[in-house]
Amino acid sequence: MSCSDIESPRSSSVDLGKADEAPSVQDSQLTLRALVSTKEAGVIIGKGGKNVAELRDMASVKAGVSKVVPGVHDRVLSVTGFLADVAHAYQLVAQTLVDNPLAVAIHGGMAPAPAQQTVVRILIAHNLMGTIIGRQGLKIKHIQDTSGARLVATKEMLPQSTERVVEIHGSVVGIRVAIEEIGKCLIEDWERGVGTILYNPATRVPTVSSNANPYVNNQRASVDFTHADSDRTGPAALSGPVAAAVAAMSRHRSHTRGIDPAVLMANIRTQQITIPCDMVGCIIGKNGARISEIRRLSGSRISIAKASESENGERLFTIRGSPESNERALYLLYGQLEAEHERRIANAHLMASLESINEHVIAEE
Repeated sequence: MSCSDIESPRSSSVDLGKADEAPSVQDSQLTLRALVSTKEAGVIIGKGGKNVAELRDMASVKAGVSKVVPGVHDRVLSVTGFLADVAHAYQLVAQTLVDNPLAVAIHGGMAPAPAQQTVVRILIAHNLMGTIIGRQGLKIKHIQDTSGARLVATKEMLPQSTERVVEIHGSVVGIRVAIEEIGKCLIEDWERGVGTILYNPATRVPTVSSNANPYVNNQRASVDFTHADSDRTGPAALSGPVAAAVAAMSRHRSHTRGIDPAVLMANIRTQQITIPCDMVGCIIGKNGARISEIRRLSGSRISIAKASESENGERLFTIRGSPESNERALYLLYGQLEAEHERRIANAHLMASLESINEHVIAEE
């Protein structure tokens, strides 16, 4: 079942052409995505799509589940509509999961949900996590107290994306209330969602929102998955952030040839992301070699806040360029972060193995 063929009676979106005007909670269309297992997806869709069709009608939303990918156990449920309708839709999803109990996927493994309770795993941009947590954790405490649900956020971003999983553990009604409170945060602080790289469980190029917010008033909300042709050669046949950046560079060159420089200047965008201080070194590289290469390949100007200006253990990166250039910069930056993360995990496993060997040798002596 594709996310691209979803309709509802109230699916019109508000135009975000005026980027300086904050959207209102009442008038904004919210897109909220959730990670589901293949078994959960089957229950949500129902036989012949019966359950998901009823979901759309009863909640007046767009809704769909990403296609099955061989060897991949995750799928993404995407729901778009007005805030109250999206919360209602996830209440119906939670009720469906309660009525059809499965081993619920949770961070770190599988576990059966308590009776009349379940878990919904929503996808939230890393940059929006601070909005949901709030100063000194007051916002997330309010959400949990109001809903009676428990929220658990993963520390790591999902592969080739800037999204994290927030698990909502609770009753059907509690999940609806928590979703509505979280949705308010996403809409009220919508600017932080700009530039989000959406998680795609398929081994394909992830979707990037370079000059729009994929959660709020996203007119292409039902088309979250970019399919790559398996028999294509050249840059697009590669995988990962670097391949996507190369392909984007080719598109950018063909699109900007012969365009008035004044038009290009008018299309300049500024985006900001935060990166943990302990990961900044891998982005900069020796004598600034890596960040210089990212600037050259992307065409964007990238400035980094001084270490003395860091907040909450994170440094601010400011990216300035055309939407296409900023998209390439984001791919390259997050690709470098992911590579460094994998390297650190490999080193940790190696050190653990060496320590185990040493302990074994000492014990034999």
